[in-house]
Amino acid sequence: MQTEYIKVSADDLERDFSILLRAGEIIRNGGLVVFPTETVYGLGGNALDASAAEKIYAAKGRPADNPLIVHINEPQEAEPFAMTTPLYHRIAEAFMPGPITVILSAKENLSRNVTAGLNTVAVRCPSHPVARALIRIAGVPIAAPSANLSGSPSPTDALHVKDDMDGRVHMIIDGGACSCGVESTIVKPEADGTLLLLRPGFITKEMLEETLGVSVTVAPSVLGQLKEGERVLSPGMKYRHYAPKAPLILLDGSAKERQYFLAEQKGRVAYLCYEEEKKALAPLSVALYVIGREGDKEKQAQSLFRVLRDVDKEGYDTIFAPLPDTEGVGMALYNRMIRAAAHHIQHLS
Repeated sequence: MQTEYIKVSADDLERDFSILLRAGEIIRNGGLVVFPTETVYGLGGNALDASAAEKIYAAKGRPADNPLIVHINEPQEAEPFAMTTPLYHRIAEAFMPGPITVILSAKENLSRNVTAGLNTVAVRCPSHPVARALIRIAGVPIAAPSANLSGSPSPTDALHVKDDMDGRVHMIIDGGACSCGVESTIVKPEADGTLLLLRPGFITKEMLEETLGVSVTVAPSVLGQLKEGERVLSPGMKYRHYAPKAPLILLDGSAKERQYFLAEQKGRVAYLCYEEEKKALAPLSVALYVIGREGDKEKQAQSLFRVLRDVDKEGYDTIFAPLPDTEGVGMALYNRMIRAAAHHIQHLS
């Protein structure tokens, strides 16, 4: 198909209203539109149209057992297709619109193509002005995974989307770079009033506990591997995900240990380094890609997928990166990086 590529300014939506009208019509008629959110770009289709979900899976090359997130403009818009709870409304009041997704029981009227056959649905209310305007104008909830080919790094810029989705979707809306850079935090309210954290993001475990006053349990699959045959409850839980084409290996050790290890490597090697490491590593025959200062996890999260895509274009034999810790936003980095590396960690000490 012919893909229409359009730039829209979040600061002047009135000027671009006619573009959003066209995009909304495409969504209502069962077509696919890529749009910006504060996290990553989304590949959107009408969540109430079972055939639109099938088109999303086909465009991504995504397995149909990986559920889609349903995007809404206001938290109460989940009511027609999901069974909301008091805890959902507390989460919504504290964090929506924003980078959080809540797993709720799905009502019978929602296609199981959207939920990947599960009886639950992932609900999110994005904060990006373009995303909110598109949902409002479309007049339907929008099912939208990240707008990349399945398994590859998520797109945080419209040019990343164009690389993957040109000819696969009807329209790509370029709204500039995404501010978060990693996908939304996903939580599931439990019967006992606690939360299960299924995917970490910019809204951290600590923020959830402090703001909501509830206990948050981290699902084993966040920091480890899915068990064989385990059913995926939310997007991004697959064994290898967010991955560059070349093997990615995470280095668990001090800056000095990483330096000595990299000095011994042969072939075309790239390293995702901290700003503080760059000077010491410059003499090595290793291509360096800075992801931010060591203590600035938010910046690293914003940079990660962009840098992985930049590295991918150069065809390196191997990519190395430091293993992040799991404090705060570090848990989101760790989660994305161990999946991109297929859990390949090199312990240096």
